[in-house]
Amino acid sequence: MLDIKYIRENIRVVKDNVAGRFMSSDVDEVLRLYKQRNLLSGDIDELRRRRNENAASMGRERNPQVRGKLISEGRKLKENITGAEVKLAETSNSLLEAVKRIPNMSHPDAPRGREEKDSREIGRYGEVPSFNFKPKDHLELAAGLNLVDFETAAKVSGSKFYYLKNQAVMLDLALSRYALDILSKHNFTITITPDIAREEIAEGTGFAPRGAESNIYTLEGAGTCLIGTAEITLGGFCAGEIIDLDNGPILLAGLSHCFRREAGAAGKYSRGLYRVHQFTKVEMFAYTRAEDSEQELIKLRDIEEEIFRDLGIPYRIVDICTGDLGMPANRKFDLEAWMPGRGENGDWGEVTSASNCTDYQARRLGIRYRENGKTRYAHTLNGTAIAVPRALISLLENGQREDGSVAIPECLVPYCGFTEIKTAQRKD
Repeated sequence: MLDIKYIRENIRVVKDNVAGRFMSSDVDEVLRLYKQRNLLSGDIDELRRRRNENAASMGRERNPQVRGKLISEGRKLKENITGAEVKLAETSNSLLEAVKRIPNMSHPDAPRGREEKDSREIGRYGEVPSFNFKPKDHLELAAGLNLVDFETAAKVSGSKFYYLKNQAVMLDLALSRYALDILSKHNFTITITPDIAREEIAEGTGFAPRGAESNIYTLEGAGTCLIGTAEITLGGFCAGEIIDLDNGPILLAGLSHCFRREAGAAGKYSRGLYRVHQFTKVEMFAYTRAEDSEQELIKLRDIEEEIFRDLGIPYRIVDICTGDLGMPANRKFDLEAWMPGRGENGDWGEVTSASNCTDYQARRLGIRYRENGKTRYAHTLNGTAIAVPRALISLLENGQREDGSVAIPECLVPYCGFTEIKTAQRKD
């Protein structure tokens, strides 16, 4: 969340930022509650001062009638203080909730807008493949090679779930291990994170665990939720701590399952594996000093590029517009891979995101570091190394051959043990 002092001193800038993100956050309500909180705090201080004077007078007073009156006044003051403290606590909580609804400040270079067309392409890698046949989409390829079963999963779990089968299972594991090896080379501490987090940790990282806008499955009566991304569990890793950044950023990589409700996510580009309720992902997370976070964002983006460049997947880099940044991000870059089966003639589809959340998450989670004898809120960043289903879409569609077989990128062969998927395994 933003610093209340910053909001007070930069009202117009904060309001312009909210408008630029096309959100309805109420900055004036924050200011009203802040003023109300301060008035209540001042009232309590005055009531306590009067109570102390009353107590001192009682200690000196010997007249029974006067003393009785002072005792009565003391009781009234105590009741007034208790009532004011309750109001102060309620107002403070309301203020905190109002501040949490204010988005992070957008980077000045982030494109302003709210639609996909408003984001800005800033680079490309690789040649879009040219086929001498009509390319299939990943659903056709997976059906022909018996790699994915949506129908059985719908019967067992519901729509947008799936069974991976045969070589697709090995590719899932291969992609995860491939990404983890690259991150290990870049000095990330690799982890397998819990798939469940406390609701306050999810909220602290900027995800709404409850409400109509939530994309998260909550576990009723437990105060916990299934994570939509390991950003939540990696962001909570240092919650409430003063961390040591004297030797550079803390870099964590997390392998986890991810669970997303994906409510209202229907559409032709949401078919198949592109938008599902459960998937495997390897996430990057970094804790940095304030002055290092912009540089670290570029490093995360470079690692994402390395992963997809070595896979031989054509991609483009997109600087995401302000209206699509979400609450925590100051700036976000997406990698969009070419997907030949997307639409009529192929199209780009998001496969990774890298975001700088500055100190927005750290303020909510209480994560600080020491600098020149003082503590400062850390900056946090996150980036997708591999989201397996979308990587599978890219591999299948870009590696397809006319006979329906699929070539496997050379870098994955040591992990999966095969160079192609040629023949469908027995259908069960």
